[in-house]
Amino acid sequence: MGARRIARERALQALYQLDMGSVATSEAALEAAWAASSEEGAKETEAGAEAFARELVVGVWARRADIDALIERHSHNWRLDRMSRIDRNVLRLGLYELAHCPDIPRKVTLNEAVELGKTFGSEESSSFINGLLDRAAAELGKP
Repeated sequence: MGARRIARERALQALYQLDMGSVATSEAALEAAWAASSEEGAKETEAGAEAFARELVVGVWARRADIDALIERHSHNWRLDRMSRIDRNVLRLGLYELAHCPDIPRKVTLNEAVELGKTFGSEESSSFINGLLDRAAAELGKP
């Protein structure tokens, strides 16, 4: 598994913990996510994975209000508080990447978000995530 995929998974885990209120800071959430993966025997030593995960979590959490407003605008018949925490945080990650990571192509962001939805979400997560991110990417002008 590549460094960025690992980073996205750990970032999702950290954002989930922050969303639950089980940790107070993004640093604590990231430490817990990396520690949990080590406990499972998955030793990720990919160069740059930790730095990218930190960038994602800190960036998403700092811009959460703006990102959540964007989710609400593009969500059809779903309020943010009614979405599953997994879907909501995958969307946050994807929207942060679309808006603030110009080096990552739109297609890559959408594909990675869909994969996170398939791995961690429900049966419907991937299509919901893909549709919302695609609409938001168009608004953001992400090619």
